[in-house]
Amino acid sequence: MTLSNLTTDATMNASQPGSSRIGLIVPSSNTTMETELPELFRRQTAATGHTYTFHSARAALKNVTTEELLAMAAKAADCATAVSDADVDVIAYACLVAVMAQGPGAHEPAENVIRQAALDNGHPAEVTSSAGALVRTLQQLGARRVVMVAPYMEPLTQMVSDYIEGAGIEVIDTVSLGVNDNLAVGCLDPLNLPGFARNLKHEGADVIVLSACVQMPSLPAVQAVEDELGLPVITAATATTWEILQLLGHTPAIPNAGGLLAGTVASLVPRIRTDA
Repeated sequence: MTLSNLTTDATMNASQPGSSRIGLIVPSSNTTMETELPELFRRQTAATGHTYTFHSARAALKNVTTEELLAMAAKAADCATAVSDADVDVIAYACLVAVMAQGPGAHEPAENVIRQAALDNGHPAEVTSSAGALVRTLQQLGARRVVMVAPYMEPLTQMVSDYIEGAGIEVIDTVSLGVNDNLAVGCLDPLNLPGFARNLKHEGADVIVLSACVQMPSLPAVQAVEDELGLPVITAATATTWEILQLLGHTPAIPNAGGLLAGTVASLVPRIRTDA
């Protein structure tokens, strides 16, 4: 078989039914979203047979400061145009605080900008954002009170808390790890997260947000914390994954990443919907 035939065959295979393309818009210094999401979707593939490929566009961000986050947000349309060239099925804007830095509810206009850019480029796609996915997932779970672990300096953690509260959900306790270098955030040890979660004042909480940042690794700890504390555990990454699956019309079937993605979260949340 010639090289040209191999290339043609690969292209045809990627376009066949049974495979979906996922576009990601990520900070240039992100090292986690492009590892945790593919791992989650690998587990989905193992359970369902449907395959997924990932295609990224990057926007400059080194330090998690309000100034750099707003500069990154201004590049969302250009990144959406670039990633839509791959004719992706879904685009996920994978920087939670870049959206939240624009104020409560900012995920809706941000997602519209990306949606319109892809449409104008001739490759319309479904769109989500990690900020929107986190808020909407909490709302769909019926959560009224949450606790949260975040890697940021305290002012940014407070901004995320205010954003969630702007969606009608009370944040009753937070842990702020005080890291503003985005590469350093990606090097944080997820095995420390159970200890942070254990020390949160989670009495009265409906959901634990174990990582309010797509760059802070959390996947190895999600199931362990949920099993230990008996509360639904979500992260920016698992919420984004759940919403991508919803947009594709796929039923979550991902093991060892919390009840949300295993499809069993309902067994953990009946009291959320019935408490006065």
